[in-house]
Amino acid sequence: MFMPMFFDDLYILLVLPTLLLSLWAQFMVKSTFAKYSRISSSRKITGVDAAAILLKSNNIRDVKIEAVGGTLTDHYSPMDKKLRLSDPVYGSTSIAAIGVAAHEAGHAIQHATRWSPLVMRSTLVPVANIGSRLGPILAIAGIFLTGHPSYNTFSQMLFNIGILLFSGAVLFYLVTLPVEFNASNRALALLRSNNILSEQELRGAKKVLTAAALTYVASALTAIASLLRLILLSRRRR
Repeated sequence: MFMPMFFDDLYILLVLPTLLLSLWAQFMVKSTFAKYSRISSSRKITGVDAAAILLKSNNIRDVKIEAVGGTLTDHYSPMDKKLRLSDPVYGSTSIAAIGVAAHEAGHAIQHATRWSPLVMRSTLVPVANIGSRLGPILAIAGIFLTGHPSYNTFSQMLFNIGILLFSGAVLFYLVTLPVEFNASNRALALLRSNNILSEQELRGAKKVLTAAALTYVASALTAIASLLRLILLSRRRR
């Protein structure tokens, strides 16, 4: 999403390190999930059952839980109130599966209570989709046209529109951080209060969710670095 249209020293200095961090974060979440997927919980509760227990304990009865293909494709859809769990999570009794299922249940609880950061993130989805695709293209076009007297006003307009659009995408990634952290915190607290995992098992689930959170941090840093790069490139052209 944030790959450049060309390479430059600012890309190497600002963006490349965050992309490397993203690769490391993806490796960590996959390896941590794989590790704790091999450890079954003592109560032998499956991911789907854990999610159902947490939803019921919060008096949420209009959310459907269903299986979805793939690995780590788990998500909650606010539009149709469906909590989708991937194959390694849905029917598994592992610590990793229960942690991930509880995290997605945390999103459903956020939605049911209209938790403001989640409402804001949902509002920003169309802005982020347009801004992440069109914003960098317009901004870079404006940068390349800078220096041509007949295009200066037009190039500045293109750049400003591009930066404005891309800033919306950056804001989406920033708002995503508290949404994801809160869902994980809710998940761990509910797993404890509902006696689904023991304290030792909760530590494993926390490691899985912490590793997953790193991917969102890396995405936010990449977005910020890409925005800063565009701004600095504009100033350099002038």
